[in-house]
Parts: sequence; structure tokens; C-alpha cells
Amino acid sequence: MRKLKLFLVTLILPTSFIFSQKITTAVSPESVGFSSERLKRLDTSMSGWVNRLWINGAVGLVIKDGKIVYYKAVGYKDLDAKTPMLKDDIFRIASQTKAITSVAVMMLYEENKFLLDDPVSKYIPSFANEKVLDQFNANDTSYTTVPAKRDVTIRDLLTHTSGIGYAQIGSKEANAIYAKAKLTTGFYVQDDKLLDAMTRLGSLPLLHQPGEKWTYGLNIDLLGCLVEIWSGMTLDEFFRKRIFEPLGMNDSYFTIPKQKAGRLVNHYIEGGGHFTKQSQLFGFDANYPLKEKSYFSGGGGLSSTAYDYAIMLQMLLNNGVYNGKRFLSPNTIRMMTMNQIGDLNIEENKFGLGFMVVSEAGSRLFPMPAGTYSWGGAFSTIYWVDPREKVITVLYRQMWGSHGGEIDNKFRVLVYQAMN
Repeated sequence: MRKLKLFLVTLILPTSFIFSQKITTAVSPESVGFSSERLKRLDTSMSGWVNRLWINGAVGLVIKDGKIVYYKAVGYKDLDAKTPMLKDDIFRIASQTKAITSVAVMMLYEENKFLLDDPVSKYIPSFANEKVLDQFNANDTSYTTVPAKRDVTIRDLLTHTSGIGYAQIGSKEANAIYAKAKLTTGFYVQDDKLLDAMTRLGSLPLLHQPGEKWTYGLNIDLLGCLVEIWSGMTLDEFFRKRIFEPLGMNDSYFTIPKQKAGRLVNHYIEGGGHFTKQSQLFGFDANYPLKEKSYFSGGGGLSSTAYDYAIMLQMLLNNGVYNGKRFLSPNTIRMMTMNQIGDLNIEENKFGLGFMVVSEAGSRLFPMPAGTYSWGGAFSTIYWVDPREKVITVLYRQMWGSHGGEIDNKFRVLVYQAMN
């Protein structure tokens, strides 16, 4: 009788309550619709990539209905010392920072700090009367401009349709123009203030008219600056007080504490089966996660663990609730994870407010169904959230190599083939 009552209560409880508790380990993969036997293929492949010298090491995590069905570390975080990779090791997550900044932005949106179609110039005046790049002379990096047809908006920033490009890793035009203004990717910035840097960005030309193209760029760094303006806190403080501590994300940082420094994974470049440890990344000290900083890059500055990041993703999958606390409303999550770029495309997929979203057309390429949202980081970290199957997947590496894309794609296939 007691089991029957519990079953009936479950039937009438809202889905947001059913999936609002902390991530736990599944009693068995079969209890949440996965096959133990077929998960062995994932296990074998992870170890095989290490044995074939495709990767130095990795952490893989798969969660279904809030239950962990696969969580394993393979290989080494330090090849010279033969230090094994551990599940709780800390990785530079680079552009996976963007999703957390987008969450922060939408939390403030719900607090009525701004509207999505507000012009950025309302909060940072240098973005008024924007210009758009017309002609660029590569010989001397001079250029001409034409007036922007409209203001850049907050929505443009969240969708990467503003016309703002990337410093250092963008187009040759963006790299040259931003370098002259002393703008970088933002991983580790000294002797500059975030607001000062973003104010300089506002005086520079857009690469195209707002809303007319999708261009990956410093949009989310700019949003991080706006979070600081709207909240009166540094981005580091906002993340910690409003997101990390309430969620229980205890291993996510702009600056990793000294007592956890040994958990930072080394970054390698693979070539022909040989791995070279990197001391510099994009011109920055590779140990930038250990260094104190006051310039917080909302587009790429965080380090985290696979499990910590999965907590944030589970909150999104729970329609904004985790462990009984609400962070965002269901309709805000709906807006963030739907097509916000109209007829524009990222290959065959779309973009929401902070995430790539698999379209019906894009769903033919890999097993993830339409509506799955995802992104990754420059140092070989990826994640996706599948709302239809209630699945979260995280794969973390710290390397660049010739097999990176193949591993990403095979990992996707391996996860879905293990579902019953």
C-alpha cells in the first residue's frame, strides 16, 4: 500500500519537482534506461583512446534522469610523473564559461535589470552610434566603416549575432583591429579593467551589421561586464554567491585555490602519437587558472570539474530548479534553449541564448534529437543536454590533437547506442 501511495504521488507531482534533487548514482544503468553491457563499449573506447595515444587522459560523465550511469577517468593528467587522471580533477573549461555567464544574465533579466532588446549603449555609452567594417587593408590594418543600421542589443550578444568578433582567435580583421586596442581572449589579463576593455571594444567597428550573421566573438565577455554593472558585484563574486555556492558547485573557479592546485590537469599537444606539455596557451601562461586576477572573462575564464559543471546543466534540465532551489523560471529556460537566430544557421543547427541548439535538420547528423543544446571549450571539453531523453553528457580533456573531432563524434554515438 505504501509503495502504491508513493507511485500515485509521483504521478501528480510536477516534473520540475521530480527532477529537482541532487545528482545521485543510479542503482543500475538499467534502472534509468541504459544497458550495462552496451556501456562497456564506451568504457573500452575511452581506455582505447589512451592506449592508442590519441589522448593523454579524459573524464567522461553520463547522467540520465539525474542519475549517474557512467563516470570514469582514464589516462594521465601528468604524463612525465605518470599521475593518473582522477574524476575530480580540474580542467580549463574556456568557452564553457559562456553558459554560466548566460545563466547569470538571465537571472538578472528575471530581476528586471534589463530587457533583451535593450541597446548595449544604454549601459556602456561607447556602444552608441556603432560603425560596421567596410574595407580592411591588411598591409597596414587601416579600415573604413559604414554606419550600423541599428544598435547592438543584449539579445545580439547572447546569440553571437552582434557583429563583434574574437581577439586572437577570430578573423584576420578582428585579430588585427582588436590587437591594436589591446584586447585579448581574456583568459588571463593583467593591468586592465574589464569595463575599460569593453568600453574600448564599443569604439571599434562591428564585423557585420547587427543581426545579419552569426559570428563567434567577445559577446559573452561583454555580457560578463554587464553582469557586473547590473549586479554591483564582480563576475567572480556573482558566480560564487548566486550560482556556485547555492548549487553546491565547489570546484569551479576563476582562480583555483592553492590547496586544490595539484588537481589542475596539464595541457598537451598531440602529434603523431607524441604529447608535448604546453607552458603557453594563446600567449598566456598555461597555469593561468592558478593566478590571482581581477579581470574576469565571462567568455572563457573558468576552470571546473566534469561533475561540478553537470550540476549546472542538471539545473537547466530541471527547468531551473536544483536541490529544491529555483534559479531560473521554466519559460526563461525555454527561451534560452530555442532557436533565437531565425533563418541563420551554425552549419545545420541553431543558437539560443547561450547555447547551440540541434535543429530538425541537424538531428540527422548524430543521434542527439532536435532540441538538444550544447557547447564546448577551446581546450577540448564538450557537453550536451538532451531534454527529450533527460540526458546530460560531459567529456573533458586538456589537449589539442589530430583525433579530437573524431573522439567527440564517437563519444556521442557511444552514449546513445547504450540506451535501451
